[in-house]
This record gives sequence, C-alpha cells and structure tokens, in this order.
Amino acid sequence: MKERCSPSLAHNQAGGIFAKSMAVLFLFAFCGLFYLVRAPVLRFVGESWIVEDPLERSDAIIVLSDDNFYADRSQRGAELYRHGMAPVIVASGRRLRPYAGIAELMVHDLAERGVPKDKIEAFSQDADNTKDEARALAQLASKKKWRSVIVVTSNYHTRRSRYIFRHVFPPAIRVLLASAPDGDFDPQTWWQHRESIKQLTREMAGFVVAIWELRGSAPDHPDTQAVVGLCGLNPLPIVWTFTSHPTFATPHSCLHPLSRILCSLF
Repeated sequence: MKERCSPSLAHNQAGGIFAKSMAVLFLFAFCGLFYLVRAPVLRFVGESWIVEDPLERSDAIIVLSDDNFYADRSQRGAELYRHGMAPVIVASGRRLRPYAGIAELMVHDLAERGVPKDKIEAFSQDADNTKDEARALAQLASKKKWRSVIVVTSNYHTRRSRYIFRHVFPPAIRVLLASAPDGDFDPQTWWQHRESIKQLTREMAGFVVAIWELRGSAPDHPDTQAVVGLCGLNPLPIVWTFTSHPTFATPHSCLHPLSRILCSLF
C-alpha cells in the first residue's frame, strides 16, 4: 500500500526547493555583479594601499633599500632633493659584501639624477626587513640630531613603512612618507600582473606581521595614522579579521573587539 505525503509536508518540500533555487540564483547574480565591477573594486584596493603625507622641508631625505630595476625610489628621492625638501639625502642599503652593498649602488643612482655626491650619505646596514632597517635609521637620525625626515619608498610599500617608522622612530623625530611610483606596480591594473599580485600579497602579510611585532608600542603621532584618501576607506580591515589575537587591541573606549583593534592601530 503506497504512503501518501501530507499536504503540509509537500508544501514544506516545495518551499525548501524554492529557497535553495533562490539562493543559487542570488549567488550567481552576486558573482556576476562582482565580475562586472571587479576592476573598480580591485583598483580601489591598490590605490588604498598607497599613502603619502603632506611633505614639508625636513632635515634629511631617506631612500629605503632594495630599490627596483628602474631605481624609482632614487628617482623620487632626487626629485625631492632638487626641490629643496632637505639638505642631505641618505642612501640606505643592505650590505652584500664586507666592502660593498646596495648603498653604494644607490649613491651612483642618486648622483646620476643630479644629487651632489657630497650631499649623499651612504648608510650600509644589515637589516633583513623594514622594521630592522627603521631601527637602524632611527639610531642614525638620533646621532645626527635630526628633528624631521622624509622617508622615500615604493608606492605599494608606503602604508606598511609609515606604520613601522612611526612606531620605531623616537617621538621627537617627525616622519613623513613619500611615495615613489613603481614600474612593477600600477594600482590601476595591479591584478593583471603576476609580479604586482605577489608584491601586494607580501605587503598585506608583512603588515600583519608588523602589527604583531610592534604590538604594545605607540606611534609618535597617533593622529597621523588615520587612513589617507578615498573617503577614509581602507582594505586593511579585510586583512585584520584574520588576526584575532586579543593582544592586538589596546584599552580604548571602543565597544566591539574589532573596533578596539582599529582604534589601537589608527
């Protein structure tokens, strides 16, 4: 004898099938919409990762190590020097041999771009990362009794560099970041090039590491850590959601844990 389904059971099954069908359609619609707007969204991510401070005349311009093939960092540093932004420029470079390193190559690049050699200070250091380089440069700046510096680095590296330098440098030294256009990273089309994708991915991961390593330290200018440009929006919260360790948050009046994290960083 065949069993009959009750009308209510049949109605529930039909409703479940309808709900699943709507969910699938919504998913396809969302994916299609994202595909259509992917270019402006990804362009926004690339542009948001680049920051530049309003530049003022300072005691020194510091060009960070590991410039690209085109010497774009040296090019920007030389431009700032020619515009009278500082009386001296520091070529910070990793030591490759006991007798030579990247600093000497940067001196050559800067001199070729119009900076007098007697105004270039080659600074060889053994840093393996931006944080260690910032600490070595902080010692140099303190020794020279500089009160302000302009740090020049590649565009995709500016946000992480600004965070690190303002946490590492003494509060008495003002740090301004200058962005150097990079021949291998165009924020307008970065997702179309493998090298650019690798650069931005490394920067995001490096920023998370920097936050972890510098947790508990306060920036010298907390008010200047705010996001610059694009209506104050920033892709960093997407990365920060994966770093939920409670020590990232410092005591603030924010209520939500994620808000406390953002308040402690900006």
